[in-house]
Amino acid sequence: MLTGNDEGVARWALAAPSSGPNATSEAARRGIASGAGRSRLARALRVEWLGQTAASVCWIASMLTSGISSSGDWLQLFAASAWLLANIASIATPEAD
Repeated sequence: MLTGNDEGVARWALAAPSSGPNATSEAARRGIASGAGRSRLARALRVEWLGQTAASVCWIASMLTSGISSSGDWLQLFAASAWLLANIASIATPEAD
C-alpha cells in the first residue's frame, strides 16, 4: 500500500529517464522538492491540524478581547501562542516516516 510520501516517490521514479546517472538524480531532486511542498499542503489541510490551529487562534483572540489583567491571563496567552507556533512548526519541518 502506498502512503502519501510513497506515491510521490513512485511517481517520479516511474517518470525518471533511465539514461545516465545524472538524469535519475536530477529527477529525484525535482520529485523530492515538489513532493515536499505537496506534503506540507496536505498536512496543513488535515482536519487535525486545521482544528488545532483554529482552536489556538480562537484562544488567543478570546484572551485579547477579554483583556489581560493578571499573570494567569499572560500565561494563557503564552500557552495559546506556543500551541500556534508548534502547529506552524509541524508544517515547516519535514514529515517523519
